[in-house]
Amino acid sequence: MKICVISYDFWGYDKHIVDTLCKKGIDAHHIKIGNVTHSNFKERATNAISKVFLNKNLKTEKRQQFVIDSLVELGHQDQILVLNPDTFDISTLEEIKTHSERLITYLYDSLERLPVENEKLALFDKVFSFDIIDIKKHGFEKLTNYIYLDHLSCEKQDPEMDLFYITSYDNKRVSYIKLLAKKLISLNLKFQIMIIGKKSWKNQLKNLFITVPENLSIIFGIKKVSHKDLPNYYKNSKALLDLTRENQHGLSFRVFEAMALEKKIITDNKAIQDYDFYNPNNILVLDETCSNLTEAFFNQPYENIPDEIYYYYTLDNWVDRVFKLA
Repeated sequence: MKICVISYDFWGYDKHIVDTLCKKGIDAHHIKIGNVTHSNFKERATNAISKVFLNKNLKTEKRQQFVIDSLVELGHQDQILVLNPDTFDISTLEEIKTHSERLITYLYDSLERLPVENEKLALFDKVFSFDIIDIKKHGFEKLTNYIYLDHLSCEKQDPEMDLFYITSYDNKRVSYIKLLAKKLISLNLKFQIMIIGKKSWKNQLKNLFITVPENLSIIFGIKKVSHKDLPNYYKNSKALLDLTRENQHGLSFRVFEAMALEKKIITDNKAIQDYDFYNPNNILVLDETCSNLTEAFFNQPYENIPDEIYYYYTLDNWVDRVFKLA
């Protein structure tokens, strides 16, 4: 069987899909359009002028042509999974569809955050989504994100921190972090919070926060942390914080990373209580004032998730469901 995955793969998640397919003996390929960019200053300048005066993004056209050229080179596919369908012109999606017997997509974001026209969605034989609202409204098939990290028992780790969180700048989350940081300090808990954003936000963000003791940290940065380095930060903490974005109605990858490394989860996402792996010993759903955050939550041992429930959320099972392999 020949399967192709087409995506930007900003964070490196999609590579794991292809690797898992290959381990199953599938002839799988990844067309990663995030690597396609302008090669020199002249191309960048030409594109800037084109966007301003012609309302035409030459880099986008270059990337879409790269996808078509790659499919021609790979030959006909049994299945094609397109991620980030919002970024493609409908004509490109129509061309992609001619190269496969089955065209499918998985929506990493809600349609409220990243709209996809109905005409585009109609081209897919199956649309998967993690967003509960979109599933109910549009009849998509429910599919969560997945566990891609190797399982590591908490007994084999020796974390120094009680809580770790990394996030991009977001008004909603940053305001809540201020409240949470005060609570953590009052409980004498050790934490590290990293906020990644533009330079212009740095001073503005600092004004939001109270004084943080030297043994704790709130770090403001403009450089993204490498996806492959994140597990090392996770391993050094008892719990991971996961705060929702606006218009998010599903579970982020942070939840599944925590499951793989047997980390407790602290979140404002009430929907997590509806999942079969929910255990109040391992997962704390914060109230609006963080008043239910206690030191006891961190001190109670992690309780293992039953094997059959854990496997359901693994990438191995995810690809079986998406591509009908089992």
